[in-house]
Amino acid sequence: MTQPRIIVSGNPSWLDQLARAVASLDMALVAYDSLDSYGTRLTDDHAAAIVVDGQRSEWQRWTSIPKSSPATRRIPIALVSDDHKQREASRKYGADTALPIAQIESALAEWLSEHARVLNQDVQARLEDQCGEALPQRARDAIAMFNAGEYYQQHDLFEAQWMEEEGPVRDLYRAILQVGVAYYQIERGNRNGALKMLLRSVQWLNILPDRCQGVNVSRLRADVTRVREALEAFPSTADLADFDRSLLGAVEWSEDASA
Repeated sequence: MTQPRIIVSGNPSWLDQLARAVASLDMALVAYDSLDSYGTRLTDDHAAAIVVDGQRSEWQRWTSIPKSSPATRRIPIALVSDDHKQREASRKYGADTALPIAQIESALAEWLSEHARVLNQDVQARLEDQCGEALPQRARDAIAMFNAGEYYQQHDLFEAQWMEEEGPVRDLYRAILQVGVAYYQIERGNRNGALKMLLRSVQWLNILPDRCQGVNVSRLRADVTRVREALEAFPSTADLADFDRSLLGAVEWSEDASA
């Protein structure tokens, strides 16, 4: 499971205040210097919240880009600015809240503790309990299809399992489903579609333990990373028929959920 992070744009003058505000939270504070690969980095870094410096010239893009992708649109965003009009305008660019600098150590700290995208202790405990349970038969059948290269067919079984399950372990089924859809897109030659689905899967894989219901989640994360890197390096105009299919690894799992 990846530690959640609070992302801050650049190196604002109030960074020390923000660090004090989040000191009591079990999250790391990471500063991004540029918008390069912004959305991808947010997902890979398990961003729990974003704090945007209103003094940056591109503050609108820092708030709007995450809201444009299914992989990052759930990440809460706070704008910090002493400009009242800017704070009022920030909502239409994607900010969920906007606060003056003076409120960083009070109101912002409280907002982050309430809205940062992390599992609360009760949900975390429930997830750990469920991950220790046996993998349901329908999910086993779906994995068998996945491992046989039947990426389209595995979708319906995993979706049914995800819809039936009300507990947090449902994210395990959603994550594998999305990886399978990404592999299906590769088979169809849809490079961009595959990259989008792989990125979406990371947000669920990041919150799961390394092993859940016998599934080797750690290995699946590593497989997703390798496939994404290979796709990103693959020429966008090239035929995916030449893509190395050996990278599309099987889902490794054991009947012993604790193994």
